[in-house]
Amino acid sequence: MSDQQKRLREIIVCALFVAITGILAQVSIPVPPVPFTGQTLAVGLTATIIGSRLGTFSMIGYMALGAVGVPVFSSFSAGLQTIVGQTGGFIIGFIPAAFIIGFILERTKFSIPMAIIANVIGMFVTLGFGVIQLKYVADLSWAAAFAGGVTPFIPLGLVKAVLAAWIGIIVRKRLIAANALPVTKRKRIENSEIGIS
Repeated sequence: MSDQQKRLREIIVCALFVAITGILAQVSIPVPPVPFTGQTLAVGLTATIIGSRLGTFSMIGYMALGAVGVPVFSSFSAGLQTIVGQTGGFIIGFIPAAFIIGFILERTKFSIPMAIIANVIGMFVTLGFGVIQLKYVADLSWAAAFAGGVTPFIPLGLVKAVLAAWIGIIVRKRLIAANALPVTKRKRIENSEIGIS
């Protein structure tokens, strides 16, 4: 496969995960000041399946698409005002979260236990970015920002981390087995991921 074909495949994969994130973002429970959404599940799935580099590009693409007005954020919202608003820090946090989840898995092993650990860490990264922006944009105390932007999301966030890890590793293995995922690691590492000796 030529370099141009590889780049095209990577672009298609990233576009697919941007679309998945936009779809899951519409699974939303509007609880002020920060709604419960499926976005963080999408971030975990993306990074677990396609790794740090493509996962990061996918989240950058997702944020850029929303910033220019395509309604991919929760409740079909869009625009720069969403990114700089009270909940925008969470969207910004998707980018480092995707990188960190993928990075941890690439440096350890693409297994469900490691993916759970990586996704839990990624969840706290997203919440960290979100609570900082929520605190300053909404002019809240740190206690109020944590109460509104962190504490309510931890139980469901842990469930989503487990789901993202479990589903993500299964999907990743199947895509690699079908040669449908652009993986750049050495062949023996790829084979070990799908159980080929």
